[in-house]
Amino acid sequence: MEDWLSLAADRAGPLHAVLVTVAIVEGSVPREPGAKMLVDAARQWGTVGGGHLELRGAETARAMLANGEQRRLERFPLGPSLGQCCGGVVHLAFERVDQAHLAALLARPTEDSWRLVALDGAPSIALLDGEGRLLQGGQAPGVERAHGTHVLRDAAGRRWLADLVEAPRAHLMLFGAGHVGAAIVRALGDLPCRVTWVDERDELFPSTIPHNVVVEATDTPEALAEGAAPGTSFLVMTHSHALDQRLAETILKRPSQDWFGLIGSSTKRTQFERRLRERGVRQERLDAMVCPIGIPGIEGKLPAVIAVAVAAQLLMVWEAHVPNERI
Repeated sequence: MEDWLSLAADRAGPLHAVLVTVAIVEGSVPREPGAKMLVDAARQWGTVGGGHLELRGAETARAMLANGEQRRLERFPLGPSLGQCCGGVVHLAFERVDQAHLAALLARPTEDSWRLVALDGAPSIALLDGEGRLLQGGQAPGVERAHGTHVLRDAAGRRWLADLVEAPRAHLMLFGAGHVGAAIVRALGDLPCRVTWVDERDELFPSTIPHNVVVEATDTPEALAEGAAPGTSFLVMTHSHALDQRLAETILKRPSQDWFGLIGSSTKRTQFERRLRERGVRQERLDAMVCPIGIPGIEGKLPAVIAVAVAAQLLMVWEAHVPNERI
């Protein structure tokens, strides 16, 4: 979950803040349309690109908090006025946070949504599903998904921020709540992915977990692996080699060609390949099994080191499958 949404989820009381969104880009710029930063009177979360642009964005947001302004769209030439070497132009949309709106968005963590925010006239905001159907709020202009986040005008000439908030495409099913599993969950906590964390030992799960993680304490982890949606990525690192093998067999016999990583040495891989071959796993699936795990060149065995190597490996896998969209 992104920083700005995580803050909204954690906040118990009123949230007095401005949400800053990259609405339009021209030329070379540091961030893409839809990138966000949440700003209150003292802090900020997320980023719209750093540097002088971000400083000016935060100053504008705090001025709005001080003077009561609700909405604004402002153009920032990066080269002439801000001295940034990108040289392009960024249009930032500013809006006072509507917590009911964010709560409705938070209730859709696995589904795409559109936020329609009026930038002119009386404040108006609407939440639509990924296909453009109204879920919350008043009347708003139609949207076209192919455009992504953008600014449009309605029939009366009124400007609207059409902000596509995509659910993470990447889903990892992680088996094992030991030290390495816990370190990987922490490493993935701020990344655009969803994690299902599975172990039979409920007492091993920490009391606090990242917002993008769902815990499954179950005695039948093979059933979860078998029933996972196509395109799920799998990591197996349980406390038992026998369970590792059962999970490996279940995953490698799935009809979809999903990425599968197994913790262990080259010796463990050789043993598992022989046993799984005897149990009917096809050679091409065995060849695709990733064991040892982690990007090459990182040899450290500390859980945190393994977690960084594995998180980088997963990002490479996920971005290779969706090169032109957010993961």
